[in-house]
Amino acid sequence: MDTPKKDNSYGHYLELGGIINEKDYESAIARAKNTAAPNMMLIKKAERIAKFAGIKLRHAENSPDQRTILYAILRADTGPAELEYHHDQMSDQRLFAEALRMLEDVDSLDKLINAYPHISFS
Repeated sequence: MDTPKKDNSYGHYLELGGIINEKDYESAIARAKNTAAPNMMLIKKAERIAKFAGIKLRHAENSPDQRTILYAILRADTGPAELEYHHDQMSDQRLFAEALRMLEDVDSLDKLINAYPHISFS
């Protein structure tokens, strides 16, 4: 199945290997649904990653694919200074993988992992 599911759950995200904490997960999902003007530079970066991996993106009328929007939101996040590790420290490919996990798009996640065998996605 290529289409991301609409009813996302944090538990299933964790089952898929996700590592982002629940608060950041919920916040990113909510912002992805309500964003009016995503950062187009980050959208383009996600589109290049998807193209390399052979992931077909579906753009709605004048709106980027939901997977690229979620990636852009995650990439723009910055962690609190007191945190030792935050998802803003992940590589672009790893962060795109997290977006795919959050949207439960397993087929695209498999394509991404296979396209970048030198990157650890776990």
